[in-house]
Amino acid sequence: MAERQGEPVVLGRINGLFGVRGWLKVFSHTEPRDNILKYNPLLVFYQGHWQQIKLLNGRPQGKGIVLQFEGFDDRDHAATLIGSNIAINPEQLPELGSDEYYWTDMVGCKVVGVDGYELGELKSLFETGSNDVMVVKGERERLIPFLQPDVVKRVDLSERLIEVDWDPEF
Repeated sequence: MAERQGEPVVLGRINGLFGVRGWLKVFSHTEPRDNILKYNPLLVFYQGHWQQIKLLNGRPQGKGIVLQFEGFDDRDHAATLIGSNIAINPEQLPELGSDEYYWTDMVGCKVVGVDGYELGELKSLFETGSNDVMVVKGERERLIPFLQPDVVKRVDLSERLIEVDWDPEF
């Protein structure tokens, strides 16, 4: 297994309180949403830096997730975490199969057309429901569907390159 290193990988954000015993509402970026609960400990951006905090409890609640951290056992103390990002260290991510990629690993890659035309740099990705979309910024911003093998022909993370079959005029 390759050792992954780098910046913390953000998995969600604390966006409110739930009850009076320190439980917090979380918006999770993981798929499915409750996968955020599989990681322990978590990193929380608190008081200006990343702090490792043990997850005591967590569960799906409605359309979101609620969780409770060790040391934050009352509503007032937990409220100090509202607005904080939740992350993990990159080495906590599971190994992926071939032709699977973590978005965080692809951000910053150069995106080129199959003809060699440079389209720009991958700035972010987002879901649409039907497929993921790459936000590529070069001389202008382009939205390119992340569809393998129709549009995305090759991803080479070692070269930091994504090759696409995409009309540069589009």
